Amino acid sequence: MPADLSFSLKQARRVALVAQGFSGRQAPAQIKAAHLNRLIDRLGVVQIDSVNALVRSHYLPLFSRLGHYSPLILEQAAWSLGRRRSLFEYWGHEASLLPMSLYPLMRWRMERARQGQGIYAQMARFGREQQATIQRVLHTVEQQGALGAGSLSTREERAGPWWDWSDEKHALEWLFAAGLVTVAGRRGFERLYDLPERVIPGEILQTVITEADAQRGLLLHSATALGVATEKDLRDYFRLDPADSRKRVAELVEDRRLLACQVQGWKQPAYCLPVPKLPRKVAASALLSPFDSLIWERSRTERLFNFRYRLEIYTPQDKRVYGYYVLPFLHNERIAARVDLRAERAHGRLAVHAVHEEELGLDDEGMSALALNLRQMADWLGLEQIQLNCQRPSAARLRAALV
Repeated sequence: MPADLSFSLKQARRVALVAQGFSGRQAPAQIKAAHLNRLIDRLGVVQIDSVNALVRSHYLPLFSRLGHYSPLILEQAAWSLGRRRSLFEYWGHEASLLPMSLYPLMRWRMERARQGQGIYAQMARFGREQQATIQRVLHTVEQQGALGAGSLSTREERAGPWWDWSDEKHALEWLFAAGLVTVAGRRGFERLYDLPERVIPGEILQTVITEADAQRGLLLHSATALGVATEKDLRDYFRLDPADSRKRVAELVEDRRLLACQVQGWKQPAYCLPVPKLPRKVAASALLSPFDSLIWERSRTERLFNFRYRLEIYTPQDKRVYGYYVLPFLHNERIAARVDLRAERAHGRLAVHAVHEEELGLDDEGMSALALNLRQMADWLGLEQIQLNCQRPSAARLRAALV
């Protein structure tokens, strides 16, 4: 397929950063719900993760792009009932928050889940073999309203892998995947499930989109959020199946809704929306969640930034290279460092356990930018102190910049 456009690697990085909401422009003095909603509409999906070493991950991408905002705004958008609710939970990338407008584009995935497709084999088997339990749980939700798995369980819950769940928890998760219940709210971090008609606006529920149109729509959202991307990048954003994705991308290219392009150094062809904007410079600095959509596709991160990133939470401590909860530091179009951070709330401090500069390092201006980002993060988290526990030379430079 001949390319319509070509990008240098530097141009591709800039296009990708702006597409992901890193414009380099100063954020508004006061972040309101409209700012947050516009950003999530652009991103299309914010991944949820339970790890709370710093702050739960779904709060971080918004801070990285908008700065100091109230987490209450996100919570109202995601879990309040009424006009303030603009997001819903579903399997987008992984467990995700998505704009309400994308709900109809996920119905085909829900229907496939009912048929045992696109879900874990054990959950699919549960759906086939345990319909009596599933219907009992669904009836309870119909009668009682928003419920968590803990209030339904007929046996003591055990911590462990997902197959240790109670039958009721399995049933709720199957019903959630199948779109027969949705997340109405959360109690702590526990999902509370209710019927979609009591959570999702009626006009959204009544919108019908064919499977092919929905998949094309999701791929166009991916292209908007990524700027320039391979077919694999596009499909990974909303976790589409390869066969579906390849077919839909070909259709979008044929219709000229996507353009084929080449990126310097990329082996695979890439795609972008028609008439892409080519920013001259992106002067953005930000600490990134490990689950940030800018970097969650690791091979793309290596292609764009020459930055190899692996999460080491589940790596034994003595085998970790960089640390337990490491945030990449984006500065002036490079991922220039990585910082192992922990919120020690009982002591009111942000603990910096390790600072690792990348090959090109941080100059004095870059180190000052990292120090400023850490101060802003500590302030946002309500932590009064920043404590450096790292003995590396980079930490000594950071200590001087924090003074």
